[in-house]
Amino acid sequence: MYEIDFKKPLHVHFIGIGGISMSGLAEILLKENFTISGSDTKSSSLTERLVSLGATIFYPQKASNIIDGIDLIVYTAAIRENNEEFIEAKRQNLPMLTRAQLLGQLMKNYNTPIAISGTHGKTTTTSMLSHILLEAEKDPTLSVGGILHAIGGNIRVGSSDIFVTEACEYTNSFHAFFPKISIILNVEEDHMDFFKDIHDIRSSFHKFAALLPEDGTLIINKNIEQMETITDGLSCNVITYSESKDADYCARNISFDELGNASFDLIKFGKFAEHIQLSVAGTHNVSNALSVIATADLLNICPKTIAKGIRSFTGADRRFQYKGERNGVTIIDDYAHHPTEIRATLTSVQNYPHRDIWCIFQPHTYTRTKAFFHEFAEALSLADHVILADIYAARETDTLGMSSEALAEEIKRRGTDAYYLSSFEAIENFVLEKCIHGDVLITMGAGDVVNIGDSLLKQ
Repeated sequence: MYEIDFKKPLHVHFIGIGGISMSGLAEILLKENFTISGSDTKSSSLTERLVSLGATIFYPQKASNIIDGIDLIVYTAAIRENNEEFIEAKRQNLPMLTRAQLLGQLMKNYNTPIAISGTHGKTTTTSMLSHILLEAEKDPTLSVGGILHAIGGNIRVGSSDIFVTEACEYTNSFHAFFPKISIILNVEEDHMDFFKDIHDIRSSFHKFAALLPEDGTLIINKNIEQMETITDGLSCNVITYSESKDADYCARNISFDELGNASFDLIKFGKFAEHIQLSVAGTHNVSNALSVIATADLLNICPKTIAKGIRSFTGADRRFQYKGERNGVTIIDDYAHHPTEIRATLTSVQNYPHRDIWCIFQPHTYTRTKAFFHEFAEALSLADHVILADIYAARETDTLGMSSEALAEEIKRRGTDAYYLSSFEAIENFVLEKCIHGDVLITMGAGDVVNIGDSLLKQ
Protein backbone atom coordinates (compact mmCIF):
# COMPACT_ATOMS: atom_id res chain seq x y z
CA MET A 1 0.00 0.00 0.00
CA TYR A 2 1.19 3.52 -0.79
CA GLU A 3 2.36 5.32 2.37
CA ILE A 4 2.00 9.09 2.65
CA ASP A 5 4.78 11.12 4.24
CA PHE A 6 2.72 13.89 5.83
CA LYS A 7 5.85 15.99 6.24
CA LYS A 8 6.14 16.16 2.44
CA PRO A 9 2.87 17.58 1.04
CA LEU A 10 1.93 16.31 -2.40
CA HIS A 11 -0.93 16.59 -4.91
CA VAL A 12 -3.89 14.38 -3.96
CA HIS A 13 -6.91 13.96 -6.24
CA PHE A 14 -10.21 12.80 -4.67
CA ILE A 15 -12.69 10.95 -6.90
CA GLY A 16 -16.01 11.80 -5.25
CA ILE A 17 -14.72 14.73 -3.20
CA GLY A 18 -18.21 16.01 -2.35
CA GLY A 19 -19.00 13.22 0.13
CA ILE A 20 -19.17 14.20 3.78
CA SER A 21 -16.11 12.15 4.75
CA MET A 22 -14.10 12.75 1.58
CA SER A 23 -14.57 16.51 1.81
CA GLY A 24 -13.43 16.41 5.43
CA LEU A 25 -10.27 14.51 4.60
CA ALA A 26 -9.55 16.91 1.75
CA GLU A 27 -9.91 19.85 4.13
CA ILE A 28 -7.49 18.31 6.63
CA LEU A 29 -4.89 17.84 3.88
CA LEU A 30 -5.44 21.37 2.59
CA LYS A 31 -4.60 22.69 6.04
CA GLU A 32 -1.45 20.53 5.97
CA ASN A 33 -0.41 22.38 2.78
CA PHE A 34 -1.24 19.55 0.37
CA THR A 35 -2.39 20.42 -3.15
CA ILE A 36 -5.94 19.16 -3.53
CA SER A 37 -8.03 18.50 -6.61
CA GLY A 38 -11.14 16.38 -6.97
CA SER A 39 -14.33 15.72 -8.81
CA ASP A 40 -17.99 15.07 -8.19
CA THR A 41 -21.27 14.91 -10.06
CA LYS A 42 -22.34 18.40 -9.04
CA SER A 43 -21.45 21.38 -6.87
CA SER A 44 -22.54 21.53 -3.22
CA SER A 45 -21.91 23.60 -0.11
CA LEU A 46 -19.14 21.15 0.83
CA THR A 47 -17.34 21.44 -2.51
CA GLU A 48 -17.78 25.22 -2.55
CA ARG A 49 -16.11 25.38 0.87
CA LEU A 50 -13.17 23.36 -0.42
CA VAL A 51 -12.80 25.66 -3.43
CA SER A 52 -12.72 28.65 -1.06
CA LEU A 53 -9.85 26.94 0.77
CA GLY A 54 -7.87 26.44 -2.43
CA ALA A 55 -9.00 23.12 -3.89
CA THR A 56 -9.58 22.63 -7.63
CA ILE A 57 -12.80 20.70 -8.29
CA PHE A 58 -14.14 19.36 -11.59
CA TYR A 59 -17.74 18.54 -12.57
CA PRO A 60 -18.74 15.93 -13.60
CA GLN A 61 -16.38 12.95 -13.28
CA LYS A 62 -14.43 12.26 -16.50
CA ALA A 63 -11.02 11.05 -17.59
CA SER A 64 -9.68 14.52 -18.43
CA ASN A 65 -9.93 15.45 -14.71
CA ILE A 66 -6.83 13.32 -14.07
CA ILE A 67 -4.51 16.21 -14.82
CA ASP A 68 -0.72 16.33 -14.88
CA GLY A 69 1.01 16.59 -11.52
CA ILE A 70 -1.28 14.32 -9.48
CA ASP A 71 0.75 12.18 -7.06
CA LEU A 72 -2.02 10.15 -5.42
CA ILE A 73 -5.65 9.19 -6.08
CA VAL A 74 -8.17 8.72 -3.26
CA TYR A 75 -11.56 7.19 -4.02
CA THR A 76 -14.68 6.06 -2.13
CA ALA A 77 -16.40 2.70 -1.94
CA ALA A 78 -19.12 4.16 -4.18
CA ILE A 79 -16.69 4.49 -7.10
CA ARG A 80 -16.92 1.56 -9.51
CA GLU A 81 -14.14 0.23 -11.71
CA ASN A 82 -15.94 1.54 -14.80
CA ASN A 83 -15.63 5.12 -13.54
CA GLU A 84 -13.80 7.19 -16.19
CA GLU A 85 -11.39 8.78 -13.71
CA PHE A 86 -10.67 5.46 -12.01
CA ILE A 87 -9.84 3.90 -15.38
CA GLU A 88 -7.60 6.82 -16.38
CA ALA A 89 -5.77 6.78 -13.04
CA LYS A 90 -5.11 3.05 -13.50
CA ARG A 91 -3.90 3.68 -17.05
CA GLN A 92 -1.44 6.28 -15.76
CA ASN A 93 -0.34 3.85 -13.04
CA LEU A 94 -0.96 6.43 -10.32
CA PRO A 95 -0.81 5.32 -6.66
CA MET A 96 -4.32 4.83 -5.25
CA LEU A 97 -5.83 4.67 -1.76
CA THR A 98 -9.38 4.14 -0.61
CA ARG A 99 -10.95 6.78 1.61
CA ALA A 100 -10.60 4.42 4.58
CA GLN A 101 -6.92 3.76 3.89
CA LEU A 102 -6.20 7.50 3.82
CA LEU A 103 -8.14 7.98 7.03
CA GLY A 104 -6.22 5.14 8.65
CA GLN A 105 -2.89 6.70 7.68
CA LEU A 106 -4.04 10.04 9.11
CA MET A 107 -4.82 8.35 12.43
CA LYS A 108 -1.17 7.30 12.77
CA ASN A 109 -0.24 10.97 13.14
CA TYR A 110 -2.01 11.23 16.51
CA ASN A 111 -1.24 9.71 19.90
CA THR A 112 -4.93 9.33 20.75
CA PRO A 113 -6.97 8.39 17.68
CA ILE A 114 -10.60 7.61 18.63
CA ALA A 115 -12.84 5.63 16.27
CA ILE A 116 -16.62 5.57 16.81
CA SER A 117 -18.37 2.62 15.18
CA GLY A 118 -21.76 0.94 15.16
CA THR A 119 -24.66 0.25 12.86
CA HIS A 120 -26.44 3.38 14.12
CA GLY A 121 -25.64 6.56 16.00
CA LYS A 122 -22.09 7.25 14.85
CA THR A 123 -22.62 10.87 13.84
CA THR A 124 -24.61 11.77 16.94
CA THR A 125 -22.08 10.14 19.26
CA THR A 126 -19.09 11.68 17.47
CA SER A 127 -20.79 15.07 17.74
CA MET A 128 -21.57 14.58 21.43
CA LEU A 129 -17.96 13.63 22.19
CA SER A 130 -16.80 16.62 20.14
CA HIS A 131 -18.79 18.96 22.40
CA ILE A 132 -17.13 17.50 25.49
CA LEU A 133 -13.63 17.82 24.00
CA LEU A 134 -14.31 21.42 22.97
CA GLU A 135 -15.71 22.25 26.41
CA ALA A 136 -12.57 20.75 27.95
CA GLU A 137 -10.40 22.84 25.58
CA LYS A 138 -8.62 19.73 24.31
CA ASP A 139 -8.19 21.27 20.83
CA PRO A 140 -9.04 18.02 18.96
CA THR A 141 -9.07 17.24 15.27
CA LEU A 142 -12.61 16.09 14.43
CA SER A 143 -14.07 14.31 11.43
CA VAL A 144 -17.87 14.16 11.72
CA GLY A 145 -20.26 12.42 9.33
CA GLY A 146 -22.63 15.37 9.37
CA ILE A 147 -22.72 19.11 9.88
CA LEU A 148 -21.97 20.07 13.48
CA HIS A 149 -22.75 23.73 14.22
CA ALA A 150 -20.22 23.89 17.06
CA ILE A 151 -17.41 23.59 14.51
CA GLY A 152 -19.19 25.25 11.60
CA GLY A 153 -19.12 22.18 9.38
CA ASN A 154 -18.01 18.55 9.37
CA ILE A 155 -14.31 18.99 10.08
CA ARG A 156 -12.10 20.69 12.64
CA VAL A 157 -8.30 20.68 12.53
CA GLY A 158 -6.80 21.03 16.00
CA SER A 159 -3.25 21.06 17.30
CA SER A 160 -3.49 18.38 20.02
CA ASP A 161 -2.84 14.63 19.76
CA ILE A 162 -6.55 13.77 19.85
CA PHE A 163 -8.21 12.73 16.59
CA VAL A 164 -11.87 11.66 16.52
CA THR A 165 -13.54 10.03 13.55
CA GLU A 166 -16.48 7.84 12.64
CA ALA A 167 -15.66 4.27 11.67
CA CYS A 168 -18.02 2.74 9.11
CA GLU A 169 -18.29 -1.03 8.74
CA TYR A 170 -19.50 -0.96 5.11
CA THR A 171 -17.06 -2.91 2.87
CA ASN A 172 -15.03 -3.51 6.07
CA SER A 173 -13.54 -0.06 5.58
CA PHE A 174 -12.81 0.41 9.30
CA HIS A 175 -10.32 -2.46 9.14
CA ALA A 176 -7.88 0.06 7.64
CA PHE A 177 -7.90 2.15 10.84
CA PHE A 178 -5.36 2.50 13.68
CA PRO A 179 -7.36 3.52 16.78
CA LYS A 180 -6.21 3.80 20.38
CA ILE A 181 -9.78 4.04 21.69
CA SER A 182 -12.72 2.45 19.87
CA ILE A 183 -16.43 2.69 20.62
CA ILE A 184 -18.90 0.07 19.37
CA LEU A 185 -22.42 1.42 19.78
CA ASN A 186 -24.45 -1.45 18.33
CA VAL A 187 -24.16 -4.35 15.90
CA GLU A 188 -27.17 -5.21 13.76
CA GLU A 189 -27.98 -6.36 10.25
CA ASP A 190 -27.40 -3.64 7.68
CA HIS A 191 -25.56 -3.19 4.36
CA MET A 192 -26.78 -6.60 3.29
CA ASP A 193 -25.58 -5.86 -0.24
CA PHE A 194 -22.09 -6.48 1.19
CA PHE A 195 -22.38 -8.63 4.33
CA LYS A 196 -23.63 -12.22 4.16
CA ASP A 197 -25.50 -12.22 7.48
CA ILE A 198 -25.33 -11.03 11.09
CA HIS A 199 -22.51 -13.49 11.82
CA ASP A 200 -20.45 -11.90 9.05
CA ILE A 201 -21.15 -8.47 10.56
CA ARG A 202 -20.15 -9.58 14.07
CA SER A 203 -16.95 -11.03 12.64
CA SER A 204 -16.21 -7.70 10.96
CA PHE A 205 -16.66 -5.80 14.24
CA HIS A 206 -14.48 -8.34 16.06
CA LYS A 207 -11.67 -7.72 13.56
CA PHE A 208 -12.15 -3.98 14.05
CA ALA A 209 -11.93 -4.34 17.85
CA ALA A 210 -8.82 -6.51 17.49
CA LEU A 211 -7.01 -3.59 15.82
CA LEU A 212 -6.62 -1.98 19.25
CA PRO A 213 -3.18 -2.28 20.83
CA GLU A 214 -2.67 -3.83 24.27
CA ASP A 215 -2.70 -0.38 25.87
CA GLY A 216 -5.81 0.58 23.92
CA THR A 217 -9.42 0.51 25.10
CA LEU A 218 -12.65 -0.81 23.62
CA ILE A 219 -15.83 0.84 24.91
CA ILE A 220 -18.76 -1.39 23.99
CA ASN A 221 -22.52 -1.47 24.52
CA LYS A 222 -23.39 -4.41 26.77
CA ASN A 223 -26.83 -4.63 25.11
CA ILE A 224 -25.24 -5.93 21.89
CA GLU A 225 -26.50 -9.45 21.26
CA GLN A 226 -23.69 -12.01 21.62
CA MET A 227 -21.28 -9.26 22.65
CA GLU A 228 -18.71 -11.87 23.61
CA THR A 229 -18.22 -12.82 19.95
CA ILE A 230 -16.75 -9.33 19.52
CA THR A 231 -14.74 -9.10 22.76
CA ASP A 232 -13.39 -12.67 23.02
CA GLY A 233 -9.63 -12.91 22.71
CA LEU A 234 -8.93 -9.16 22.78
CA SER A 235 -5.68 -8.04 24.39
CA CYS A 236 -6.90 -4.47 25.04
CA ASN A 237 -8.84 -3.07 27.99
CA VAL A 238 -12.63 -3.49 27.63
CA ILE A 239 -15.18 -1.13 29.22
CA THR A 240 -18.92 -1.82 29.00
CA TYR A 241 -21.90 0.52 29.18
CA SER A 242 -25.67 0.14 29.06
CA GLU A 243 -28.77 2.22 29.68
CA SER A 244 -30.71 -0.85 30.81
CA LYS A 245 -28.27 -3.47 32.13
CA ASP A 246 -25.62 -3.56 34.84
CA ALA A 247 -22.37 -2.45 33.25
CA ASP A 248 -19.25 -0.45 34.05
CA TYR A 249 -21.16 2.69 33.05
CA CYS A 250 -24.94 2.65 33.34
CA ALA A 251 -27.93 4.93 33.67
CA ARG A 252 -30.60 4.87 36.36
CA ASN A 253 -33.76 6.94 36.92
CA ILE A 254 -34.09 7.99 33.26
CA SER A 255 -36.70 10.70 32.78
CA PHE A 256 -37.80 13.11 30.04
CA ASP A 257 -38.65 16.80 30.16
CA GLU A 258 -41.48 18.54 28.32
CA LEU A 259 -39.47 18.50 25.06
CA GLY A 260 -38.60 14.83 25.34
CA ASN A 261 -34.98 15.47 26.37
CA ALA A 262 -33.58 12.79 28.66
CA SER A 263 -31.82 13.02 32.00
CA PHE A 264 -30.43 10.24 34.19
CA ASP A 265 -28.26 9.32 37.14
CA LEU A 266 -24.82 8.16 35.99
CA ILE A 267 -23.59 5.02 37.78
CA LYS A 268 -19.88 4.28 37.34
CA PHE A 269 -18.61 0.90 38.50
CA GLY A 270 -21.60 0.53 40.80
CA LYS A 271 -21.53 3.97 42.42
CA PHE A 272 -23.48 7.17 41.73
CA ALA A 273 -21.25 9.67 39.96
CA GLU A 274 -23.30 12.53 38.49
CA HIS A 275 -26.75 13.59 37.30
CA ILE A 276 -26.64 14.03 33.52
CA GLN A 277 -29.02 16.24 31.54
CA LEU A 278 -29.21 15.83 27.77
CA SER A 279 -30.46 18.40 25.27
CA VAL A 280 -31.48 15.68 22.80
CA ALA A 281 -34.39 13.26 22.90
CA GLY A 282 -34.60 9.51 23.20
CA THR A 283 -33.37 6.62 25.31
CA HIS A 284 -30.92 5.75 22.52
CA ASN A 285 -29.17 9.05 23.25
CA VAL A 286 -28.80 8.04 26.89
CA SER A 287 -26.86 5.05 25.57
CA ASN A 288 -24.78 7.26 23.27
CA ALA A 289 -24.02 9.59 26.17
CA LEU A 290 -22.75 6.73 28.34
CA SER A 291 -20.24 5.76 25.64
CA VAL A 292 -18.80 9.27 25.39
CA ILE A 293 -18.71 9.71 29.17
CA ALA A 294 -16.58 6.55 29.40
CA THR A 295 -14.33 7.92 26.65
CA ALA A 296 -13.99 11.32 28.32
CA ASP A 297 -13.08 9.63 31.59
CA LEU A 298 -10.23 7.85 29.82
CA LEU A 299 -9.02 11.28 28.69
CA ASN A 300 -9.10 12.52 32.31
CA ILE A 301 -11.75 15.17 31.67
CA CYS A 302 -13.41 16.30 34.89
CA PRO A 303 -17.02 15.18 35.51
CA LYS A 304 -18.47 18.71 35.60
CA THR A 305 -16.92 19.51 32.22
CA ILE A 306 -18.25 16.24 30.78
CA ALA A 307 -21.77 17.04 32.01
CA LYS A 308 -21.57 20.59 30.67
CA GLY A 309 -20.29 19.43 27.29
CA ILE A 310 -23.07 16.86 26.93
CA ARG A 311 -25.74 19.37 27.87
CA SER A 312 -24.43 21.83 25.26
CA PHE A 313 -25.05 19.30 22.49
CA THR A 314 -28.44 19.96 20.90
CA GLY A 315 -28.00 17.59 17.96
CA ALA A 316 -26.26 17.35 14.61
CA ASP A 317 -27.95 18.25 11.34
CA ARG A 318 -30.57 15.70 10.28
CA ARG A 319 -30.61 13.96 13.67
CA PHE A 320 -34.01 14.69 15.22
CA GLN A 321 -33.46 18.24 14.03
CA TYR A 322 -36.13 20.84 14.75
CA LYS A 323 -36.66 22.72 11.48
CA GLY A 324 -39.48 25.11 12.38
CA GLU A 325 -43.24 25.48 12.49
CA ARG A 326 -45.86 26.14 9.84
CA ASN A 327 -49.46 26.84 10.82
CA GLY A 328 -48.84 25.31 14.24
CA VAL A 329 -47.33 22.11 12.78
CA THR A 330 -43.86 21.29 14.14
CA ILE A 331 -41.48 20.07 11.42
CA ILE A 332 -38.60 17.78 12.41
CA ASP A 333 -36.05 16.07 10.17
CA ASP A 334 -34.18 12.85 10.89
CA TYR A 335 -31.62 10.76 9.01
CA ALA A 336 -33.09 7.42 10.17
CA HIS A 337 -33.02 4.85 7.36
CA HIS A 338 -32.86 1.54 9.25
CA PRO A 339 -35.80 0.03 11.18
CA THR A 340 -33.96 0.31 14.52
CA GLU A 341 -33.25 4.00 13.90
CA ILE A 342 -36.84 4.63 12.83
CA ARG A 343 -38.16 2.90 15.94
CA ALA A 344 -35.85 4.97 18.15
CA THR A 345 -36.88 8.26 16.52
CA LEU A 346 -40.62 7.55 16.54
CA THR A 347 -40.40 6.37 20.16
CA SER A 348 -38.56 9.58 21.06
CA VAL A 349 -41.19 11.80 19.49
CA GLN A 350 -43.86 10.24 21.74
CA ASN A 351 -42.27 12.31 24.56
CA TYR A 352 -42.42 15.47 22.43
CA PRO A 353 -45.52 17.72 22.59
CA HIS A 354 -47.84 16.56 19.80
CA ARG A 355 -51.36 15.83 18.63
CA ASP A 356 -50.81 13.40 15.75
CA ILE A 357 -47.44 12.22 14.44
CA TRP A 358 -46.99 12.32 10.65
CA CYS A 359 -43.95 10.57 9.20
CA ILE A 360 -42.79 11.16 5.63
CA PHE A 361 -40.36 8.33 4.92
CA GLN A 362 -38.06 7.93 1.94
CA PRO A 363 -36.63 4.38 1.89
CA HIS A 364 -32.90 4.25 1.14
CA THR A 365 -31.81 1.67 -1.47
CA TYR A 366 -33.74 -1.28 -2.87
CA THR A 367 -31.42 -3.74 -1.12
CA ARG A 368 -32.16 -2.35 2.35
CA THR A 369 -35.90 -2.09 1.61
CA LYS A 370 -36.03 -5.74 0.57
CA ALA A 371 -33.91 -6.96 3.49
CA PHE A 372 -36.06 -5.17 6.10
CA PHE A 373 -39.41 -4.83 4.36
CA HIS A 374 -41.53 -6.13 7.26
CA GLU A 375 -39.31 -4.50 9.89
CA PHE A 376 -39.76 -1.14 8.13
CA ALA A 377 -43.53 -1.58 8.17
CA GLU A 378 -43.53 -2.48 11.87
CA ALA A 379 -41.29 0.44 12.89
CA LEU A 380 -43.14 3.03 10.80
CA SER A 381 -46.43 1.89 12.33
CA LEU A 382 -45.40 3.75 15.50
CA ALA A 383 -46.49 6.94 13.72
CA ASP A 384 -50.16 7.90 13.45
CA HIS A 385 -49.87 8.59 9.72
CA VAL A 386 -47.16 7.50 7.27
CA ILE A 387 -46.44 8.94 3.83
CA LEU A 388 -44.03 7.04 1.56
CA ALA A 389 -41.88 8.79 -1.03
CA ASP A 390 -40.19 6.83 -3.81
CA ILE A 391 -37.16 4.72 -2.84
CA TYR A 392 -33.88 6.65 -3.00
CA ALA A 393 -31.77 4.37 -5.20
CA ALA A 394 -28.32 5.80 -4.34
CA ARG A 395 -25.81 3.52 -6.08
CA GLU A 396 -28.35 0.84 -7.07
CA THR A 397 -30.08 0.17 -10.40
CA ASP A 398 -31.93 -3.13 -9.77
CA THR A 399 -35.27 -2.51 -8.02
CA LEU A 400 -35.41 -6.13 -6.75
CA GLY A 401 -39.20 -5.87 -7.11
CA MET A 402 -39.37 -3.33 -4.28
CA SER A 403 -41.52 -0.18 -4.22
CA SER A 404 -42.73 2.38 -1.71
CA GLU A 405 -46.29 1.68 -2.83
CA ALA A 406 -45.94 -1.93 -1.66
CA LEU A 407 -44.48 -0.78 1.66
CA ALA A 408 -47.44 1.59 2.16
CA GLU A 409 -49.83 -1.30 1.61
CA GLU A 410 -47.98 -3.42 4.17
CA ILE A 411 -48.20 -0.63 6.74
CA LYS A 412 -51.94 -0.31 6.09
CA ARG A 413 -52.35 -4.04 6.64
CA ARG A 414 -50.94 -3.47 10.11
CA GLY A 415 -53.68 -0.94 10.88
CA THR A 416 -51.74 2.30 10.44
CA ASP A 417 -52.88 5.09 8.13
CA ALA A 418 -50.43 5.08 5.19
CA TYR A 419 -50.11 6.66 1.74
CA TYR A 420 -47.77 6.50 -1.23
CA LEU A 421 -47.31 9.67 -3.27
CA SER A 422 -45.07 9.76 -6.32
CA SER A 423 -43.54 13.24 -6.02
CA PHE A 424 -42.34 15.65 -3.36
CA GLU A 425 -44.76 18.26 -4.68
CA ALA A 426 -47.70 15.89 -4.22
CA ILE A 427 -46.51 15.09 -0.68
CA GLU A 428 -46.21 18.78 0.20
CA ASN A 429 -49.72 19.55 -1.08
CA PHE A 430 -51.12 16.55 0.81
CA VAL A 431 -49.65 17.48 4.20
CA LEU A 432 -50.65 21.13 3.77
CA GLU A 433 -54.20 19.88 3.49
CA LYS A 434 -54.09 17.17 6.18
CA CYS A 435 -51.78 18.36 8.98
CA ILE A 436 -53.37 20.59 11.60
CA HIS A 437 -52.28 22.73 14.54
CA GLY A 438 -50.46 20.65 17.16
CA ASP A 439 -49.32 17.89 14.79
CA VAL A 440 -45.68 16.88 14.46
CA LEU A 441 -44.37 16.19 10.96
CA ILE A 442 -41.13 14.20 10.63
CA THR A 443 -39.28 13.88 7.34
CA MET A 444 -37.14 10.78 7.55
CA GLY A 445 -34.51 9.05 5.44
CA ALA A 446 -30.92 9.23 4.21
CA GLY A 447 -31.76 10.70 0.80
CA ASP A 448 -33.12 14.13 -0.13
CA VAL A 449 -36.42 13.92 1.77
CA VAL A 450 -35.17 16.79 3.96
CA ASN A 451 -36.08 19.09 1.05
CA ILE A 452 -39.78 18.57 1.75
CA GLY A 453 -39.65 20.20 5.18
CA ASP A 454 -37.45 23.02 3.89
CA SER A 455 -39.93 23.67 1.08
CA LEU A 456 -42.94 23.66 3.42
CA LEU A 457 -41.31 26.22 5.68
CA LYS A 458 -40.67 28.53 2.73
CA GLN A 459 -44.30 28.51 1.58
